[in-house]
Amino acid sequence: MATSATTLTSLSFFSSSLFLSSPSSKLSTSLSFSFKPSSNPSLSISSQLSNLPILSFTGEKIGETYLDLKSAPPETARAVVHRAIITDLQNKRRGTASTLTRGEVRGGGKKPYPQKKTGRARRGSTRTPLRPGGGVIFGPKPRDWSVKINKKEKRLAISTALSSAAENTIVVEDFGDKFEKPKTKEFIEALKRWGLDPKQKSMFLMMEVPETVNKSSRNIGTLRMLTPRTLNLFDILNCDNLVLTPDTVDYLNGRYGEDYEDDTEDDNEEYEEEEEQSGEGKVLF
Repeated sequence: MATSATTLTSLSFFSSSLFLSSPSSKLSTSLSFSFKPSSNPSLSISSQLSNLPILSFTGEKIGETYLDLKSAPPETARAVVHRAIITDLQNKRRGTASTLTRGEVRGGGKKPYPQKKTGRARRGSTRTPLRPGGGVIFGPKPRDWSVKINKKEKRLAISTALSSAAENTIVVEDFGDKFEKPKTKEFIEALKRWGLDPKQKSMFLMMEVPETVNKSSRNIGTLRMLTPRTLNLFDILNCDNLVLTPDTVDYLNGRYGEDYEDDTEDDNEEYEEEEEQSGEGKVLF
């Protein structure tokens, strides 16, 4: 595997603005990738993303940090992320849609008119699928739509998406104690100080979301406040900007980095989807 430096666009696999270079972006982030072969070169590579700016609550740059994440190779990144997002979306389906067949529709037991001498087509029931009020031909019935994915593959998809989102990623110091009381206007002003457009989709990843921060941001429709427990692939792909805190950077490097403890698990161990991970209810179809 090549060990030379690779640009960020080699890992961009979605048409979302998160994975495309935008000349109008207000975030000036200098990124460089350094790839090193992992223990299983065919499965993943380790990429170190440098120079993620750390901003204070007032918007001033106070330092730099980096994400050291395990990512899928550019030639398989699309497939890995696609499989994981399809798994998430399918597991949201309840599979409770149900229609009645002609044998389950109430009524229709009596022959509506004689078989012959009426000049009409023969009918044995008024509940035939060819008549209004009849049954449904090949309609949906309750079924299980859930699919399973290996833990390693799921983790690799999330780390790959985070790596591709690094161009639009900033790190903000812990601001949980900066809001004395919930106030949406102050939160919007903070977004502007950090160079974020309130009209763009932004995802905040924090270890804990204080009540004042949660109440200050919940009325902003373009904002998602997540914790490691609710981190999911769909929100990563759906946002325009990703905001982290220093604690979450350490968490991501430990959870999705090269030296994760559970990397020795069985490859066939399956990932059990948590219902609350996506933060949304299941779809009734």
